[in-house]
Amino acid sequence: MAVESLYREPERQDIDWPALEFHDVFRIYRSGSVETVALRGVDLRIERGEFVAIWGPSGSGKSTLLHLAAGLDQPSAGEVRAFGRSLSRMDETELAEFRSTGVAIVFQSDNLWSDLSLVENVALSARLAGLESADTIAPSVLPAFGLEGRGNHRAAALSGGEQQRAAVAAAAARHAPLVLADEPTGELDARNEDLVLASLFRLRQRERYRTALIVVTHSQRVASRADRVVELRDGRVVG
Repeated sequence: MAVESLYREPERQDIDWPALEFHDVFRIYRSGSVETVALRGVDLRIERGEFVAIWGPSGSGKSTLLHLAAGLDQPSAGEVRAFGRSLSRMDETELAEFRSTGVAIVFQSDNLWSDLSLVENVALSARLAGLESADTIAPSVLPAFGLEGRGNHRAAALSGGEQQRAAVAAAAARHAPLVLADEPTGELDARNEDLVLASLFRLRQRERYRTALIVVTHSQRVASRADRVVELRDGRVVG
């Protein structure tokens, strides 16, 4: 049976909650007597359907912010809310539902099961999200990301650009209303960066889900296409 998820249901009364909110968020890592402050009082609001680029130098807290947004980590202080719900107040069952149906993540590399075909990768992503139609979703999703004719190829046999577009296709197959991408074009040339960026934009065409897209990037080309750029420096939002 498909997972019944409040994150996929467009008729819920809480549909107009922002996709993501950070309220005075700190994240502090401790190793013995050494303390590292990765985020310092971050306040941030991202609306449904919005494309936001997170920009900043290495070590500014960008990846930490993404991990908190995905529910993979908890703040040391402050609150992170997704679609009006506090992630830190969710129990394990609720967090598991959010991670499987509320959010999809695209990393810089290693997003796919290398020994599986593209169709199998996309179908497995949809299946892990609890979708009954996983086997029929995959063949229909790949052509939308310029991967027609590549569905039966093993992921390991594809170029870097094709692998990243396939990763975005796998994220799309989850029907998640929040997509997080961590340097998704960081290892690509300009041509493949444009292709992956076009693939990410396709996620926003699904009006039913009003997908919010948050991309951590060092690329000015990617940032220039965003609705808004949020700059992080030393764990703080600046500007």
